[in-house]
Amino acid sequence: MVGSDDLDLNRRDLMVGAGACAAIPVIPAAARAQPGPAENPVEFRVSLSVNGQPHTLTVDTRTSLLDLLRENLQLTGTKKGCDHGQCGACTVIVDGRRINSCLTLAVMHEGSAVTTIEGLGQPDNLHPMQAAFIKHDGYQCGYCTPGQICSSVAMLEEIKAGVPSHVTADLLAPVRLTETELRERMSGNICRCGAYSNIVEAITEVAERQG
Repeated sequence: MVGSDDLDLNRRDLMVGAGACAAIPVIPAAARAQPGPAENPVEFRVSLSVNGQPHTLTVDTRTSLLDLLRENLQLTGTKKGCDHGQCGACTVIVDGRRINSCLTLAVMHEGSAVTTIEGLGQPDNLHPMQAAFIKHDGYQCGYCTPGQICSSVAMLEEIKAGVPSHVTADLLAPVRLTETELRERMSGNICRCGAYSNIVEAITEVAERQG
């Protein structure tokens, strides 16, 4: 049980503390921390091929490959989704491998060959994967589709080359495109519309045509 002496002591401590706080002078606004002057960006000259066309650009070394494609080259087919490499909307093909372009710096790809959705096909000359996505309604809203298609094209090349995945049962046998393999390899590409079954059908049709 708390006695009256304890309550008095607590009151005295409270009053002393309040008085000490009140005695602290107010810091003038001019003395507060001010933001330092902005530093000039460090720029770097990078040369790379995008969709078969050579480009040489001078960019801030902090520029991601995604921003170079969208902001510098105006190739806006590649989408900026989460910007954390989790949704796959920014997937492009670099030197034959699919990557999340939001997670890599443009200056890291000196001399690389980059393929975006614009480089796979055009409305009057669609890539087979683009045509299959249309046929099976894999586009839906279309925002994530460029990354889905680029990933699908590169994924089939991986399988042809015998590259295994986490679900490949036999590492010594040729890789077979089962639905389990397909879903595992496409797991980094999110479809906001949930058209996964349509996408599986589209990829499977292209794989069967390619033999």
